[in-house]
Amino acid sequence: MTTETNVELRAAVDARYEEVLTPGAIAFVATLQREFGPRRRDLLEARARRRERLAAGELLGFLDGTRKIRDGDWRVEPVPDDLQQRWVEITGPTDRKMMINALNSGADGFMADFEDANSPTWRNMVEGHINLRDAIDGTITYDSSDGRHYELVEDPATLLVRPRGWHLPERHLIVDSEPASASLFDFGLYFFHCTGRLLRRGTAPYLYLPKLESHLEARLWNDVFSFAEDEFSLPRGTIKATVLIETLPAAFRMDEILYELREHSAGLNAGRWDYIFSAIKCFPNRREMVLPDRGAVTMTVPFMRAYTELLAATCHRRGAHAMGGMAAFIPSRKDDEANRKALDGVREDKEREVGQGYDGTWVAHPDLVPVAREVFELGLHGEPNQLSRLRDDVDVSTQDLLDLSSTPGQITDAGLRTNVNVGFQYVSFWLTGRGAAAINSLMEDAATAEISRSQIWQWVHHEVRLEDGRTVTPELVREVLDDETAKIRAAVGEETWRAGRPAETREIFDRVSLARQLLEFLTLEAYEYLD
Repeated sequence: MTTETNVELRAAVDARYEEVLTPGAIAFVATLQREFGPRRRDLLEARARRRERLAAGELLGFLDGTRKIRDGDWRVEPVPDDLQQRWVEITGPTDRKMMINALNSGADGFMADFEDANSPTWRNMVEGHINLRDAIDGTITYDSSDGRHYELVEDPATLLVRPRGWHLPERHLIVDSEPASASLFDFGLYFFHCTGRLLRRGTAPYLYLPKLESHLEARLWNDVFSFAEDEFSLPRGTIKATVLIETLPAAFRMDEILYELREHSAGLNAGRWDYIFSAIKCFPNRREMVLPDRGAVTMTVPFMRAYTELLAATCHRRGAHAMGGMAAFIPSRKDDEANRKALDGVREDKEREVGQGYDGTWVAHPDLVPVAREVFELGLHGEPNQLSRLRDDVDVSTQDLLDLSSTPGQITDAGLRTNVNVGFQYVSFWLTGRGAAAINSLMEDAATAEISRSQIWQWVHHEVRLEDGRTVTPELVREVLDDETAKIRAAVGEETWRAGRPAETREIFDRVSLARQLLEFLTLEAYEYLD
């Protein structure tokens, strides 16, 4: 359904979908694809060449050619009033009920996620845009099967949207014989339909940008924003975007990323889970970079501490917000003691962020909003942010950022089993349309699943020994997988087990965990299995 030449929608479009898949919206996305698709392709090829160099032994570092930017005296443009206070932002998929709960949670902001917390089925993507439009209009409602009615409160959280990363395609929209960029599809539909609505309500399009690996990728986003603003005769800088620093290469380009987006920047975020995954992925062949159990890689280990310190210092030097990482704990309705211990851990984590200079943080569940809000309100003495607090004491070197080898902890049978169990379950949820899933009291998304499967690959590749002396081999992994899937099957019941596409789940999990080469993203491998 499109009147555009050489543009084809290869998906079902019912009457409701036509509300957002309008000829004008599709034409705008196609224009973005034609204008910026070739540059995106070049940047993805540059990523591939960097991966080859890193696999061959090259290390990362700060660029000599951009030293003037790092040493220069410049600042990003100020953000609008409704982005000045960001003590706590809640994140989640664009599911209708979850969006309402998040917007009503008492958080300052809600990041509606088309990326890691989303399974990109055609239905999820299109209905997500319908839900965003309805949320902005204030008309979004949901009636559950148990008779409960959900609607927005009078003053909901500020809306932010995360489009998919540059690496992902949207195979349902073909422009000039190739799939459109998922990033441009998500941004284009949202911008086309929602910008006017947002501006009329006194706000604007606010975005989160995932998975960037260089300032040139930030430059591409900046040019997309400027192009869109010009197309709609909007002032430059109407769009504001927070960049997730969730890849190791991007940690060496924080100044440059802010500089490229300085008219459109809303700061940086410490995307902790993807950052750990990226650290594994950058050095697949370096044994000294092998990390211990996932649970041991906390925010206080040397390489993670260095990255979060540098992020806070860089942001405040440039007048940009520094946003902390995700608290993924899901409170239990049955175990008060476990809740107390976990909430104490969340509180301690957020207090660390305040101490480092962060202006706000992320949570995954509405019950964590009051905990995070209290910490930031007290820590910032009621001020909306602590941008004036410069971290001139921070001095982070290349060696500090690359110091994976100092990470304490062991590689254990329990750690292997957790990775296998979580990785398998998440792929199953993802294949059945859920991109965020509560597993063992944690909200798991694509980033945490990537850690699980890449750690398995790393341990097999380097033939590491568990603390009990056994070597991690493909055979051991498959043996553990047999054990863990039997437990999952018994726990969920036969009907749920069959509905979870177990054969395809195992096929994908085996491939992304045990391939000869560490595959770039499990979501790229699994995408063809979706409707």
